[in-house]
Amino acid sequence: MIVALEEARYKLVNMRPQIKELANALRIEELKSKLPALEDQTLDPAFWNDQERSSRVLQQTKQYKDTIENYEKLVARLEDAIALADLAIEENDEGSVEEVESELADITAEEEKCRISVLLCGEYDKNNCYISFHPGAGGTEAHDWALMLYRMITRFCEKMGFKVKLTDWLDGDEAGIKSATIFVEGINAYGYLKSENGVHRLVRVSPFDAAGRRHTSFASIEVMPEFDKLDEVVIREEDYDFIAYHSSGAGGQNINKVSSAVRLVHHATGIVVACQTERSQLQNKETAMNMLKSKLMEIKIRERLDTIEEIQGNKTNIEWGNQIRSYVFMPYTLVKDTRTDFETGNIQAVMDGELDGFVNAYLKYITKQGA
Repeated sequence: MIVALEEARYKLVNMRPQIKELANALRIEELKSKLPALEDQTLDPAFWNDQERSSRVLQQTKQYKDTIENYEKLVARLEDAIALADLAIEENDEGSVEEVESELADITAEEEKCRISVLLCGEYDKNNCYISFHPGAGGTEAHDWALMLYRMITRFCEKMGFKVKLTDWLDGDEAGIKSATIFVEGINAYGYLKSENGVHRLVRVSPFDAAGRRHTSFASIEVMPEFDKLDEVVIREEDYDFIAYHSSGAGGQNINKVSSAVRLVHHATGIVVACQTERSQLQNKETAMNMLKSKLMEIKIRERLDTIEEIQGNKTNIEWGNQIRSYVFMPYTLVKDTRTDFETGNIQAVMDGELDGFVNAYLKYITKQGA
């Protein structure tokens, strides 16, 4: 048992240089030097007159504070764990082995999480985001798969401390969903969730097949950032169809059945957006319009187009050959990402929102691709 304690202590002590190096990667000293100037801005009486600017400054201040606090907590926890190991070795306390090893595992995981946050350096990674879920061909089975993905993503968001707001929901005919859209709010929400953008493939024995046959289903997850400024996206009334309707989907208690839902169909691209959760039709239209503008902006940036007008209505089919990840429930259990080759056999944990491994692997993958 003492050997186990000494081994754990050795690993903890060897983490000191790594965590010191992490401070440079996180720019801790630079953030500390910039923080007072940000806080001073909030003391200006005119600060709150510009809501957009004040919101941006407050969000940046919180981000700096959280980064510094999380790093300092990690350093303190490491030193406490080393002290605990030293005391346990000195007193030959075998009962502390489990506690020291547990601390080692937690500190290692937290260090990895902090290191991954360094990779969130994309221009829009810090932004909130919209996520839409759409089933592919396959009827009820595909609708159910889209609902499973909705649950997986919302569980991950809860785990990350992100705020999730349902903006649109359309029930499947027998089960699952025909479509759903959520708005995810939190620091680095887009950065963490962009890895899920694409087609997801499911292989399982369908609960909707009386013969108990194995089915392959597809559903897509669309992730796009919320853009701070959408001024350059000009959408005229003749550019889209406006459709008002009463919300009919269940959507839990988040759907406001009193207000009128709104759907916008963009002529040039065929993009459809909808909102049914705001208090009035006007608010629903405003939210839907922001979603439409964000979609157009995201396509413009992704396809490196000079203007919004260049965007054409090209869509990726939700079918075989386009998947970014496969989820196999039968005859074995495996979730494998086709981009990074990261995989795990604990499929239930993944469906419960344990996506850290896939997110981390993807962030490392795109960083390497961009190098």
